[in-house]
Amino acid sequence: MADTVPGLLRRHAADPRRVFAVLDGGVTVTYAEQLARSRRVAAQLRRRGARPGDRVHVQLPNCREFYDIWFATALSGTVLVPTNPQSSDDELAHVLRDAAPVVSVRDPAQAAALLAGAAGEDADSPAAPGALAAILYTSGTTSRAKGVMVTDANYAAVGRAVADHLSMTADDRWLVVLPLFHANAQYYCTMSALVSGASIALAPRFTARGWGRQAHESGATLASLFAAPVRMILAAAPQPTDAANRLRAVLFAQHLSTADATAFESRFGTRLLQLYGMTETVLPPTVNPDDAARRWDSIGRPLPGVRIDLRDQDGTLVEGPGTGEMVVRGRPGLTLAGGYWNNDRATHEVFTEDGLRTGDLARRTADGFLHFVDRSKDMIKRAGENVSAGEIERVANEHPAVAESAAIGVPDPVRDEAIVLVAAVRPGHRPSADDLIEWCARRLSPFKVPGTVVFVDALPRTSVGKIRKAELRALPELQTG
Repeated sequence: MADTVPGLLRRHAADPRRVFAVLDGGVTVTYAEQLARSRRVAAQLRRRGARPGDRVHVQLPNCREFYDIWFATALSGTVLVPTNPQSSDDELAHVLRDAAPVVSVRDPAQAAALLAGAAGEDADSPAAPGALAAILYTSGTTSRAKGVMVTDANYAAVGRAVADHLSMTADDRWLVVLPLFHANAQYYCTMSALVSGASIALAPRFTARGWGRQAHESGATLASLFAAPVRMILAAAPQPTDAANRLRAVLFAQHLSTADATAFESRFGTRLLQLYGMTETVLPPTVNPDDAARRWDSIGRPLPGVRIDLRDQDGTLVEGPGTGEMVVRGRPGLTLAGGYWNNDRATHEVFTEDGLRTGDLARRTADGFLHFVDRSKDMIKRAGENVSAGEIERVANEHPAVAESAAIGVPDPVRDEAIVLVAAVRPGHRPSADDLIEWCARRLSPFKVPGTVVFVDALPRTSVGKIRKAELRALPELQTG
């Protein structure tokens, strides 16, 4: 029988000493304690009218109560609907209208109240593995957030895939600093821990200055980050304990320069493994190998059993080396998400007969490694040429004064779009716009060189690290009246 979230909890709870989580401050929670807590919450959810298939909304920071409710939904057959604690009123209202939850928990005190009652005689009533387990809303950088449907079988499949790739055992421990409402912390960290009987070191939030200390004090062997937090960590002053950790690997997404990757590995004495994944793909389709073959400029190779097709602008299959949109083959509800909640049109556009259309362009080399090129919708149209914003950003980010950058297209009456580079500068540096334009001109074709550079203190990002380019296009410096 396939693993399920409730089944995994019960299996590891049979060992009363097995640790599930280490909380900020050193408090430990065993699997047995976690199962008991979540059973109490599940009973309270039922008493508040939540039945199998009903949605349960949770909007909490990283805390033990988030796990109480997540696993309670698995035990009761209800559906988890997590949202960002920093959601605007409009964003939250959209999710609540769309998911129509019967219970909404928006602060730790409410969550603690669910633990107040005893479990009583209520028994677990988990749904079948293929049933809906969660609705994870995408960040919605360009449109209304869509609810990605995740099954219990999805959760088990991604946990097994990541655990196998990293050769995880019960002795491993994840340092979780990314938000629990997001797929990364749920899919890659929590579920691989559940599959292997490993543990979680849960941080209440990400802190660049404190990350090394957290890794050291928690005894973590694994961690997961995005590229932006890695750069923030490197920008913080080194600490004596930075290399005094047990970390054997750190997953990251969204490209790092070779200089930054090398500096991070040297400072923390660990290995960085770049991967690619989306909430919709569930499994990370590609991950770098944890050996000498790993590459900074690559998102890795497909995991065993994962097939990725590249298709050109006409939808034609790209054979062998070449560039095209990544289309991930798989089974919706098992290795891919089940579609979008209440949105058949978007489901049919993305979850096609050919596979899941990622909207991301990648280049495949002869050895099977894939290199992220850009979002297909993030191409800049300049005088009839398609220009990759990601390529411009990669070049600009190599400039010693640039911490990170974003290239955008703005309307141009002659060339369709003009290229603007928005750059955040490293502390202690003061480059000019001409400096960056000249840097790019020496490394890019003329039609790819930005015509304008705007400096900002920091790039606006979503809670999961994606740059909000719509906000950049609205910068006062780019308004012509």
